[in-house]
Amino acid sequence: MPHDGGWRGAKGQVPSSRHGSRGTYVLASIAVAFTVFMVLEPEAAFSSAVEGLRVWWEIVFPALLPFFIGSEILMGLGVVHFAGVVLEPLMRPVFNVPGAGSFVMAMGLASGYPIGSVLTARLRKQQLCNKAEAERLVCFTNTADPLFMSGAVAVGMFRNQGVAPVIMLAHYLSSLSVGLVMRFWRRRAPRTPAPTSSGAWIFRRAAWALVEARRRDGRPLGRLMGDAVRQAVNNLLLIGGFIILFSVLIRITQEVGLLGLAAAAAARVVAILGLNPDTAQALLEGMLEITIGTEAAARCPAPLADRLMAASAIIAWSGLSVHAQVAAMIQGTDIDIRPYVGARVLHALLAAAYTPLVMAVLPVSVSVVWCPLPTWWDLLAAAWSRFLLASAWLVAACALGALLRR
Repeated sequence: MPHDGGWRGAKGQVPSSRHGSRGTYVLASIAVAFTVFMVLEPEAAFSSAVEGLRVWWEIVFPALLPFFIGSEILMGLGVVHFAGVVLEPLMRPVFNVPGAGSFVMAMGLASGYPIGSVLTARLRKQQLCNKAEAERLVCFTNTADPLFMSGAVAVGMFRNQGVAPVIMLAHYLSSLSVGLVMRFWRRRAPRTPAPTSSGAWIFRRAAWALVEARRRDGRPLGRLMGDAVRQAVNNLLLIGGFIILFSVLIRITQEVGLLGLAAAAAARVVAILGLNPDTAQALLEGMLEITIGTEAAARCPAPLADRLMAASAIIAWSGLSVHAQVAAMIQGTDIDIRPYVGARVLHALLAAAYTPLVMAVLPVSVSVVWCPLPTWWDLLAAAWSRFLLASAWLVAACALGALLRR
């Protein structure tokens, strides 16, 4: 009997999946094409990489750094456990997640992508939620930054500060709607046990949970702060790498004409959905990267309502660049990325549908404003203020949870 080297099955067939092999071939081909383009067009690759680096340094880094540092410190101090005890009566019936998810929701809604996924992964690693609950939580707490929607999109792209309330309200309403829908995801899965009730006042039990969590952590304050800064910078470096990578990838699709060909085919689908066909290319660009897509939606030749609907859908979808960041942040856990991607599709559809409804309630002024975009220091100061606002929201939610407990 001839020796088969141990790689063939009983009938002489390779045991690996044919579909898996096809996927490997496709990914390898894309990687080769990506590398060849950078060799043939070094100037285009360099300029797009520099643009991605500028976006990361001037916008993403100062906007997210305070939230990453602050959230790491708060988790080390046991604040998550405190919120978990107090807000269990609120988060469980509404979103079917533990009370500790309130911390992720507060920080995620206030800070923007991808901090919701970072904190959800931390909760999962600390066994504060199970797999199904983590998948529900990451689906609606990973949202856009309010400063990005009000400053970069409304003022910087649409040149109309009157569209900011429409975009933000449609975005957050659709996000909470996704949370209500995702509460039924794997609804038969077991629940994480609620904090035990000893008959003591809820804030007393929450304080005990905070002290116990701090005791188990055990790191001195100096080491805790150093670890928080180190982890925050590492996460931001990873995010910056993805932003630069997808900036170059989008430039490739533009240079070779793939976006133009796809836009012609997508225009018919967009028309069926009720949007102006001129928004098709902006939506395709937004599938890859959120900033480029929203800017294209703002300047496309379509009525304002259609442009706002397209921008809302792009912001809710967030782009494959953010999806890749989320996938990297949940590495090391058993959280499945597929429910998150499905939730992003639902979020995009709901955001686009809510936009004209919000416009009917909040008519948009047609006055155009020309304001400079916020500087690095403006973003940093705004990020700290939003972090404090999220902390205040968490305290208020704790008070509401205590009242509901009664």
